[in-house]
Amino acid sequence: MTKYKKGGPSSETVQESDALAKATQRPGQTKEQTKLIAQGIQKGIELYKKQHKAKLREQDKRKKRAKRSDASADQADSASPDEAKSGYRQHPLPWILLSLSWLSMGAYLFHSLGANG
Repeated sequence: MTKYKKGGPSSETVQESDALAKATQRPGQTKEQTKLIAQGIQKGIELYKKQHKAKLREQDKRKKRAKRSDASADQADSASPDEAKSGYRQHPLPWILLSLSWLSMGAYLFHSLGANG
């Protein structure tokens, strides 16, 4: 297991900041000034990394919440399949009207054929 240094910057960050400070060094600039610039760059890099990690954590939390809500919705749907099937119910009025029309047609035909025959 590697130990995590909480207080100091990583060696990668130090190397990056030193390289950037040297690349932007101006003629006549002292080593102390370059060192201060490198420290400022280190702080900027660390702050960026912190913010980036926080964004990633927040995105992961959102994804987990979405998965949980989808899973709970799926469980609710699968827990009550009878309710899902009976969600659509047809109104009985069309069937009643159809029955009445057939009965009246049958009564008319019965009456007309019975009277003539």
